[in-house]
Amino acid sequence: MNLTSPDVLRTFVLSSYHAFGQTGWNIPRISFGGAAISGEGGGYGFGFVSKKEAQDLVNFALDIGINFFDTAPIYGFGLSEQRLGEFLQGKRDKVYIATKSGVTWSSSKRVNMTNDPQIAEKMLLQSLKDLRTDYIDLYFIHWPDSQVDIRKPLELLFKYQQKGVIKKIGLCNTHLEDLNKAKEITRIDVIQSEFNLFNRTAQKDILPYCKEHHCAFMSWGPLDKGALTGFYNLQRTYDDCDARKSAPWFKKSDLEKKVLKVEELKRFLPPHVTILEMITSYYQSIPELSTILVGSKSPMQLQQFLSSMLKGSELWKNFQHQEDFLISASQWNN
Repeated sequence: MNLTSPDVLRTFVLSSYHAFGQTGWNIPRISFGGAAISGEGGGYGFGFVSKKEAQDLVNFALDIGINFFDTAPIYGFGLSEQRLGEFLQGKRDKVYIATKSGVTWSSSKRVNMTNDPQIAEKMLLQSLKDLRTDYIDLYFIHWPDSQVDIRKPLELLFKYQQKGVIKKIGLCNTHLEDLNKAKEITRIDVIQSEFNLFNRTAQKDILPYCKEHHCAFMSWGPLDKGALTGFYNLQRTYDDCDARKSAPWFKKSDLEKKVLKVEELKRFLPPHVTILEMITSYYQSIPELSTILVGSKSPMQLQQFLSSMLKGSELWKNFQHQEDFLISASQWNN
């Protein structure tokens, strides 16, 4: 069986459909990460992707059964939303779209993070325009803001939720203090945070919270910006529109240590099993990971991730070195 065949992958994606928390939606275990189609727009994006390449990728995702698309204004300084809005015309009732407020920018492209309600409203209205839609299925507050009580922007979003403009509300990269405050205003249906082999902090408090409160959880960064693929080239260069070229957070990410740790982890693997297959199998073993956001830049990359999920669906369950593997991974910075 050809594990990269679109028909095989579609069968796998459709078989993974499940209830998404208490939203009433059914979505697969993998969702589309819209930062990947930011292209030349820059912002939080990962290199040049032409409009045609972006459209081919979105069409491929649709063809294999992916029905959830996540984006944000900062992805391409609006270009990701604009592209999705165009590409999903005529298909709006067949997909779910998530976008966010809280990360904005000046005319000089200087990024500013704020949860000021006035700015949140402005971003929401612009997103509706860019996405060419009159409603947004899931609207997130992108990051916590120590200067603004989370209840302030949530009061605004709740008003739009009551009007039907926003269907569900979520918090990204959040913490328990904000989640507890949020309950005073509205239900938080979805939490989105980073989760990967090198960053499993969500297991300490966020995933238990999701389980207790029946929230869905979306994980971003499953491959840690490429470090967990198993074939990352430390000598590679980045496009000018790739955030990794100059972003301080990437320079501080200790990429070389992570890539070296991946090579070390390979010694635990059974014969003919790749690190990507084992990692995706581990993710699938965690029921609280409702869906994994994958930011592929091409159909081939998306095929590779999905075929690894398919091949590795039972690997973790039978893996004899689970504990040693996870302990070693947690020591990547030593």
